[in-house]
Amino acid sequence: MAPRSQPTERQRRLGAELRKLRLAAGLSGDRAAALIDADRQRMSHIESGRVDVPRNGLYHLLRSYGCAEGPLFEALMAMAQDRGKGWWDAYRDVMDRRALDLAELEARSTAIRMHEPSVVPGMLQTADYARAMCVMAEGTDRNEAIDRYVDFRIARQHIIGPGTGTPYHAVIHEGALRTLIGSADIMRRQLRRLIEVARLPHVTIQVFPFTAGGFAAYSRLFSLFSGAAPELDTVRLEQPLGPVLLHDRQYVDKYSGIFTKLSELALPRVDPETKPESHEGRDSLTLIHHLVYTL
Repeated sequence: MAPRSQPTERQRRLGAELRKLRLAAGLSGDRAAALIDADRQRMSHIESGRVDVPRNGLYHLLRSYGCAEGPLFEALMAMAQDRGKGWWDAYRDVMDRRALDLAELEARSTAIRMHEPSVVPGMLQTADYARAMCVMAEGTDRNEAIDRYVDFRIARQHIIGPGTGTPYHAVIHEGALRTLIGSADIMRRQLRRLIEVARLPHVTIQVFPFTAGGFAAYSRLFSLFSGAAPELDTVRLEQPLGPVLLHDRQYVDKYSGIFTKLSELALPRVDPETKPESHEGRDSLTLIHHLVYTL
């Protein structure tokens, strides 16, 4: 089979982890290739995610690399068995590779943390808000693909629904909630949606207020995706030319620390079950309610 020209993020990550384990074990590419009766070029393709490694071959490589059976071992075996087919495949006609990779990354994550300084996160958007965002990006409401864009964004949200329940924690800047997207009615429905989603036990929403200072502006937009093993955690940074994915532990730890600081500076989480009279001070829920009634 010819090597892939565009491996998915999952395929690239599996290959990168195999290379990391190989180097840690002190084995050359030639020696690793010999373990699975392959040549060095095929091993290079495996480590770049361009070709698959058979299950038996992967098992042999992991054992030879000194990867003990446990969460990482099992996660890598599962990644190799996964052929990347998911609900997102139905959107290949309109969504680019980066968007499809994001959907797959979200689907295999065990928890997601996100800091959003500019707009409501896609995982929490209403269809009307998402549509207004797409129209703004396209510069027209006559693009026939917009309906598909919106459907894709809403479909991504099933991972935090009651059935799947992936833990999700978002710190959203107050400015994102005050920025008018679409219309006042769209914004009111969007803000109420945040309160509704916050009722789910695995969803935490905090608002970072203007009064907390500039740390959120310094931190910018990023997401943290927890893998099935700590070694598979990922940081996703949004950049003007496209997203950047970071896997090294130093970066994961750095952004985990930044998120912890953001959480500490932000208002207490949205708790829709708390009665207004019991609020002793300003929190995320009271701020959102205030914004709803002042639009």
